[in-house]
Amino acid sequence: MVKGSVSISLEDYHAFIEQAISFKHKEDNLTQAAKELQVFLSFLCTRENIEKYVEEFNKQSKTSRITLEGSYAKIEIKDDKGTITKI
Repeated sequence: MVKGSVSISLEDYHAFIEQAISFKHKEDNLTQAAKELQVFLSFLCTRENIEKYVEEFNKQSKTSRITLEGSYAKIEIKDDKGTITKI
């Protein structure tokens, strides 16, 4: 483990903190939107056979994947390394 220190201006420190808070809000909003989309897709699954559309979406998407588990839809996010995060 490497220990060290760095000096930055108080103004830059506050800007960094504001950006971290802004990022957290955006991350929370994205997670909430994904959960709402999962509910919507689950609703569609009970009304219509959408498996073929989900398959086509998954073939074309490079950043996310939809999985259907019974009548529930789950959205998974892929990062740059191909690691999948379930929402």
